[in-house]
Amino acid sequence: MSNHKINIGNVEMVSVSDGNGDREPTFVFPDSDLEIWKSEFSALLDENNHLHPRYGSVIIRSDGKLILVDTGLQAPGATLINELKDNGITPGQIDLVVMTHLHPDHVGWNFTNGIPTFPNARYLAPKSDWDYWVQPDIYKDAEHIVNQVLPLESLNLIDLMTDEYSITSEIVTVATPGHTPGHVSLLITSNGEQCFVLGDVAHNPAQAHYTDWNPIFDIQPQLSRQTRHNILDRLEAENLMVSAGHFPTPGFGKFIRSGNRRIWQGV
Repeated sequence: MSNHKINIGNVEMVSVSDGNGDREPTFVFPDSDLEIWKSEFSALLDENNHLHPRYGSVIIRSDGKLILVDTGLQAPGATLINELKDNGITPGQIDLVVMTHLHPDHVGWNFTNGIPTFPNARYLAPKSDWDYWVQPDIYKDAEHIVNQVLPLESLNLIDLMTDEYSITSEIVTVATPGHTPGHVSLLITSNGEQCFVLGDVAHNPAQAHYTDWNPIFDIQPQLSRQTRHNILDRLEAENLMVSAGHFPTPGFGKFIRSGNRRIWQGV
């Protein structure tokens, strides 16, 4: 793969991925219309009119720490570890693993065959999301929590992030609930420059304009929709650089105004 890097002040960000999914757009977004996809977003569809969302992660170098945000799915054909290696990074070099939320495609490489994939890392998770997922009536139906999340506690590898948690002096969490109850995004600020790590506030560039479209995976759909409107309005108004994990490679870009529409402008 080619390197996909940007710099935000003193912070370096590297886009990596664990591969891509394969879904019908109206399955992912039940509120959407296939004809709109075909007429307005054909570049996002394959010959079968399927989407291939990226299982994106981002590497951040900040305050001397090497940070991995989200750990993919670890499904057949997973590419995350190889993409790290392509960027000269071994799992043992990761200092912190930050999980924006605890869905399976964001925690999938926490463990490999029951052993921490990133052996020297502390793992950070939003406390509100942890509190939701570790409820017995929730995790009994969530194999990924049993295999990839709960063992972090027994091994004393996890720290829980409260609101506006400072990961480094340049990275702070922003509460963006709805997709999951404790979902967070990250705001990076360095030398007067900023970048917003979106997490799953939005899953597809089509939501720049069709912001009401909720993915089927949202746990609190009404809250997710309101959060998405608020955050995308802010990102557009402030002209912020964004890292969007499920958007097409490399997932760096901005939400900008084009005529009467908001659009995603990738870099």
